[in-house]
Amino acid sequence: MTNPTVASLRARIGTAIDNNPAPGTGTVLERVTFWLQLPTNTMFDGMRDKLCEARGARVGTVLSPGAGGLFDPADLSAAGDITAKWTAISQRLHADRAVTVKGPTDHVGGPKSLFIRPDGAGFHVIVLLATGNDGGPGGRPFFLAFDPDVSAAAEARLTWTTKKTVGDTATKVSALTHADAVAHIKLMLLANDPNSFGPLIRKYYFDTALAFPAISRAGTGQ
Repeated sequence: MTNPTVASLRARIGTAIDNNPAPGTGTVLERVTFWLQLPTNTMFDGMRDKLCEARGARVGTVLSPGAGGLFDPADLSAAGDITAKWTAISQRLHADRAVTVKGPTDHVGGPKSLFIRPDGAGFHVIVLLATGNDGGPGGRPFFLAFDPDVSAAAEARLTWTTKKTVGDTATKVSALTHADAVAHIKLMLLANDPNSFGPLIRKYYFDTALAFPAISRAGTGQ
């Protein structure tokens, strides 16, 4: 059970994918990279860009039909009333606004993300879409988030890798039709189950009473 509902979120996401970028503009590769942070190839030897912050703002904006648009909250690792910050985030989500959240990559990124570094450096940005409770009211609370990083989880990697994408990403994606590209983006976000989501939308069980770990900017992490 989520707020907004699964059905309304799926409709919102599907419409946003259909309309962004505007049909008939840009290349197929630009269309896919608008939504997804892509590997260099289906062996996941590296990632094509580190633009998580810009991409998060972009997709968060088109997924925010509510008045006020995308919400960028105060630093969740900074001193202050962390519970109040999460309350503000929940209020925006319930008003059909997406929320961008930045944190250390190993805190907000998926377990398989190529951006996770042994030294803990670097940050990642995800886009919160809803709150929820496992099993309905009274169940374990969670936040539902879209993480554009295709490398983030094993299921995401498997879903990305099809006969049409196997090999060099730029080459294979550029050979897709726009219709194929839209279908593949929807597969990654929405899957084929009207009651669920694809592997890039997952639950986060944040402790809303604790501040995020501080971001380390050592080295060259994202």
